[in-house]
Amino acid sequence: MNEKIFRFKKFTLAIPHDLGMPLSTDGVLLGAWGLSSPQSRILDIGTGSGLLAVMCAQRHSHAHIDAIDLAWNAYQAASLNFSHSPWPERLKAHHGNVLDCQTTHHYSGIICNPPYFTTGQSSQQTSRAQARHTTSLPHGRLLAHCRQLLMPSGTAAFILPTTEGEQFIQKAQANGWFIQRCCYVATTEKKSASRILIELTLQPTTTAHETLVIRHNGQYTQAFTSLTRDFYLKM
Repeated sequence: MNEKIFRFKKFTLAIPHDLGMPLSTDGVLLGAWGLSSPQSRILDIGTGSGLLAVMCAQRHSHAHIDAIDLAWNAYQAASLNFSHSPWPERLKAHHGNVLDCQTTHHYSGIICNPPYFTTGQSSQQTSRAQARHTTSLPHGRLLAHCRQLLMPSGTAAFILPTTEGEQFIQKAQANGWFIQRCCYVATTEKKSASRILIELTLQPTTTAHETLVIRHNGQYTQAFTSLTRDFYLKM
């Protein structure tokens, strides 16, 4: 077979073997944590297989979700996964670069698992390079474009490795964003945080700081289980 099937509690995703980035814990974390307030219209940037968009459809029962990806095979995969989901009427895939996107819509929520490699050799596989390397979606331009697309009272959620995430936060604050929530994620309590979940807003706010440990003594922690139990079959 040329695809892998991932089953969640309320939906199933088919992931083509040549998709730039496979389904990951990062995506599930962001989909479960980000955009905690009720949403009406959501934009998923760099949707890949459509994971974040479908998770948003499950969490926000009245929201319409647009999902965009630069890679043609990702757009095709997301379109198929949306049509097979329980919420096809609220999910729409688009092919293109969000930086070139012209729309009259403004979104109450934006969610994105962005590329984060800024240096080093880019992958020779084009779809993987686009998914991993910021050449296709520079963080400064991403933040600026999200400002244009977001409602004044909206929120935008991201996940990044710790170093890149802290740089992303500095860029966001320098460009008029405010940090609404920030969660440092570690795989175990003995390890440093390897990821940051970030929720931004255009309105002045006090930052809610959180930490999340995924495993303790080889078992999933209660915090991780509580966060993801609506999605993972094993929870």
